[in-house]
Amino acid sequence: MQEIIGNRILWSVVIALVLAQVLKVITDWISLGKFDRKRFKGTGGMPSSHSASVTALATSVGIERGFGSAEFTIAVVLAFVVMYDAMGIRRAAGRHAEILNELIQELSDTFRDGFQPQKLRTLLGHTMPQVFFGALLGIAISIIIYL
Repeated sequence: MQEIIGNRILWSVVIALVLAQVLKVITDWISLGKFDRKRFKGTGGMPSSHSASVTALATSVGIERGFGSAEFTIAVVLAFVVMYDAMGIRRAAGRHAEILNELIQELSDTFRDGFQPQKLRTLLGHTMPQVFFGALLGIAISIIIYL
Protein backbone atom coordinates (compact mmCIF):
# COMPACT_ATOMS: atom_id res chain seq x y z
CA MET A 1 0.00 0.00 0.00
CA GLN A 2 2.87 2.35 0.80
CA GLU A 3 4.20 1.89 -2.73
CA ILE A 4 0.90 3.09 -4.20
CA ILE A 5 0.71 6.08 -1.86
CA GLY A 6 4.25 7.09 -2.78
CA ASN A 7 3.87 6.50 -6.52
CA ARG A 8 4.23 10.00 -7.95
CA ILE A 9 3.76 8.77 -11.52
CA LEU A 10 0.36 7.37 -10.61
CA TRP A 11 -0.65 10.45 -8.62
CA SER A 12 0.33 12.84 -11.41
CA VAL A 13 -1.89 10.89 -13.83
CA VAL A 14 -4.82 10.72 -11.41
CA ILE A 15 -4.61 14.40 -10.47
CA ALA A 16 -4.30 15.48 -14.13
CA LEU A 17 -7.31 13.34 -15.07
CA VAL A 18 -9.50 14.58 -12.22
CA LEU A 19 -8.50 18.22 -12.68
CA ALA A 20 -9.19 18.03 -16.43
CA GLN A 21 -12.67 16.63 -15.73
CA VAL A 22 -13.36 19.40 -13.20
CA LEU A 23 -12.15 22.03 -15.66
CA LYS A 24 -14.33 20.45 -18.36
CA VAL A 25 -17.42 20.97 -16.17
CA ILE A 26 -16.39 24.56 -15.46
CA THR A 27 -15.67 25.44 -19.12
CA ASP A 28 -18.98 23.90 -20.19
CA TRP A 29 -20.78 25.79 -17.43
CA ILE A 30 -19.22 29.08 -18.57
CA SER A 31 -19.74 28.50 -22.30
CA LEU A 32 -23.21 26.91 -22.14
CA GLY A 33 -24.52 28.74 -19.09
CA LYS A 34 -25.68 25.60 -17.33
CA PHE A 35 -24.14 23.25 -14.79
CA ASP A 36 -24.14 19.60 -15.85
CA ARG A 37 -22.69 17.22 -13.26
CA LYS A 38 -22.75 14.38 -15.82
CA ARG A 39 -19.81 16.08 -17.53
CA PHE A 40 -17.58 14.97 -14.61
CA LYS A 41 -17.44 11.53 -16.19
CA GLY A 42 -18.16 12.45 -19.80
CA THR A 43 -15.89 12.40 -22.82
CA GLY A 44 -15.08 15.27 -25.16
CA GLY A 45 -14.81 18.90 -24.17
CA MET A 46 -12.16 21.33 -22.94
CA PRO A 47 -9.57 20.26 -21.84
CA SER A 48 -9.02 16.68 -22.94
CA SER A 49 -8.64 14.49 -19.85
CA HIS A 50 -7.18 11.72 -22.01
CA SER A 51 -4.44 14.07 -23.19
CA ALA A 52 -3.87 15.37 -19.68
CA SER A 53 -3.45 11.88 -18.26
CA VAL A 54 -1.14 10.47 -20.94
CA THR A 55 1.11 13.53 -21.00
CA ALA A 56 1.24 13.47 -17.19
CA LEU A 57 2.29 9.83 -17.49
CA ALA A 58 4.97 10.53 -20.10
CA THR A 59 6.34 13.59 -18.28
CA SER A 60 6.46 11.79 -14.93
CA VAL A 61 8.15 8.75 -16.45
CA GLY A 62 10.66 11.05 -18.13
CA ILE A 63 11.42 12.83 -14.85
CA GLU A 64 11.74 9.57 -12.89
CA ARG A 65 13.36 7.20 -15.37
CA GLY A 66 15.08 9.68 -17.69
CA PHE A 67 14.04 11.24 -20.96
CA GLY A 68 16.28 8.83 -22.83
CA SER A 69 14.80 5.71 -21.25
CA ALA A 70 12.79 3.02 -22.99
CA GLU A 71 9.94 3.63 -20.51
CA PHE A 72 9.74 7.29 -21.54
CA THR A 73 9.72 6.31 -25.22
CA ILE A 74 6.85 3.89 -24.63
CA ALA A 75 4.88 6.51 -22.68
CA VAL A 76 5.38 9.14 -25.41
CA VAL A 77 4.27 6.76 -28.15
CA LEU A 78 1.20 5.86 -26.08
CA ALA A 79 0.46 9.56 -25.56
CA PHE A 80 0.62 10.31 -29.29
CA VAL A 81 -1.63 7.37 -30.15
CA VAL A 82 -4.23 8.43 -27.56
CA MET A 83 -4.17 12.10 -28.64
CA TYR A 84 -4.30 11.23 -32.34
CA ASP A 85 -7.23 8.91 -31.69
CA ALA A 86 -9.07 11.60 -29.70
CA MET A 87 -8.76 14.10 -32.56
CA GLY A 88 -9.34 11.63 -35.37
CA ILE A 89 -11.36 8.47 -34.92
CA ARG A 90 -13.31 9.44 -31.80
CA ARG A 91 -14.08 12.90 -33.19
CA ALA A 92 -15.32 11.36 -36.47
CA ALA A 93 -17.49 8.93 -34.49
CA GLY A 94 -19.04 11.94 -32.72
CA ARG A 95 -19.81 13.58 -36.06
CA HIS A 96 -21.41 10.37 -37.31
CA ALA A 97 -23.53 10.22 -34.16
CA GLU A 98 -24.78 13.79 -34.83
CA ILE A 99 -25.87 12.84 -38.35
CA LEU A 100 -27.52 9.62 -37.17
CA ASN A 101 -29.38 11.55 -34.45
CA GLU A 102 -30.75 13.92 -37.12
CA LEU A 103 -31.89 10.97 -39.25
CA ILE A 104 -33.50 9.31 -36.23
CA GLN A 105 -35.36 12.53 -35.45
CA GLU A 106 -36.63 12.77 -39.03
CA LEU A 107 -37.81 9.14 -38.88
CA SER A 108 -39.60 9.67 -35.58
CA ASP A 109 -41.29 12.81 -36.99
CA THR A 110 -42.34 10.88 -40.10
CA PHE A 111 -43.76 7.75 -38.49
CA ARG A 112 -45.18 9.19 -35.25
CA ASP A 113 -46.00 5.72 -33.98
CA GLY A 114 -44.09 5.94 -30.75
CA PHE A 115 -40.70 5.56 -32.45
CA GLN A 116 -38.48 6.98 -29.69
CA PRO A 117 -34.96 5.53 -29.96
CA GLN A 118 -32.24 6.62 -27.60
CA LYS A 119 -30.06 9.40 -28.95
CA LEU A 120 -26.40 8.60 -29.57
CA ARG A 121 -23.69 10.41 -27.62
CA THR A 122 -22.01 13.02 -29.77
CA LEU A 123 -19.29 14.34 -27.46
CA LEU A 124 -16.76 11.61 -28.09
CA GLY A 125 -13.64 13.26 -29.49
CA HIS A 126 -11.66 16.45 -29.21
CA THR A 127 -10.56 19.43 -31.24
CA MET A 128 -6.87 20.31 -31.56
CA PRO A 129 -7.10 23.08 -28.89
CA GLN A 130 -8.81 20.71 -26.43
CA VAL A 131 -6.05 18.14 -26.89
CA PHE A 132 -3.33 20.80 -26.74
CA PHE A 133 -4.56 22.33 -23.48
CA GLY A 134 -5.12 18.89 -21.98
CA ALA A 135 -1.52 18.01 -22.84
CA LEU A 136 -0.24 21.25 -21.28
CA LEU A 137 -2.26 20.52 -18.15
CA GLY A 138 -0.76 17.04 -17.85
CA ILE A 139 2.79 18.32 -18.27
CA ALA A 140 2.21 21.12 -15.73
CA ILE A 141 0.71 18.76 -13.12
CA SER A 142 3.68 16.39 -13.42
CA ILE A 143 6.19 19.20 -13.05
CA ILE A 144 4.34 20.48 -9.96
CA ILE A 145 4.21 16.97 -8.43
CA TYR A 146 7.97 16.60 -8.84
CA LEU A 147 8.98 20.05 -7.51
